[in-house]
Amino acid sequence: MTASHVRRTSGTSPYEARYGFSRAVRVGDRILVSGTAPVEPDGSSTPGDAAAQARRCFAIILAAMADLGGTPADVVRTRMYLTDPADADAVGAVHGEIFGAIRPAATMIVTAALLRDEWRVEVEAEALISS
Repeated sequence: MTASHVRRTSGTSPYEARYGFSRAVRVGDRILVSGTAPVEPDGSSTPGDAAAQARRCFAIILAAMADLGGTPADVVRTRMYLTDPADADAVGAVHGEIFGAIRPAATMIVTAALLRDEWRVEVEAEALISS
């Protein structure tokens, strides 16, 4: 695959430029979305509970995918990282609102911490574009 077949998009996370990564990368019919935290357009963290933060994560992910020609129906895998297992149902419910009819492969992991203390959830996604 040549560099001309790779497309990238950026989001609003201040960490993208600082740490040298793209929000999402499309290679052929595949879109890979980086770990996406609840970051507002001004770089601040999304306030609220895990469900509100999950909604923001998925909004960022779906915008990045749309930028690269993908739709929610193209999503084949998600990974959700939580800092508190008590948030599983709230985050899972948001996932279900978006992907309930699509039913991608999904993983939910509880981790000790995320990059910012106020983040309760971070999400990754992968898509295959239908031909």
